[in-house]
Amino acid sequence: MPAAPVTTAVSNTVVKVSWITPLNGGSPITQYSIAIQKGHGTYASELANCDGSQQSVIAASSCTIPIATLQALLFNLGWASVFAKVIATNVVGSSFSSPEGNGVVILTYPDAPVSLANIAAQTDATKITLTWQ
Repeated sequence: MPAAPVTTAVSNTVVKVSWITPLNGGSPITQYSIAIQKGHGTYASELANCDGSQQSVIAASSCTIPIATLQALLFNLGWASVFAKVIATNVVGSSFSSPEGNGVVILTYPDAPVSLANIAAQTDATKITLTWQ
């Protein structure tokens, strides 16, 4: 069983989950799976790919997951902490889940305002009145 993973915010678009390779019991580890805590506290089915799809396996000891994946319907995370667990698999089978990792807060930034406009009727020599969306 892997040790608790370390979760870090790499940028405002991705979160990295990393872990130490566990003992393999004499048979090489063939894949890792990551379980991410959903917005309501339970854990989602393991990710078989860092982009959130179930199409390939994670072979390294880290995974960079797009925040958009974590905010999608499956996970439903907004401004929340991301907690992960890791499972190692070899030809014998899968390990128990690791303990929950440290967690990291998802940082998302708002889009820039658009449609900046001067309200000419309220602008004079001493003030400028602007609007935006």
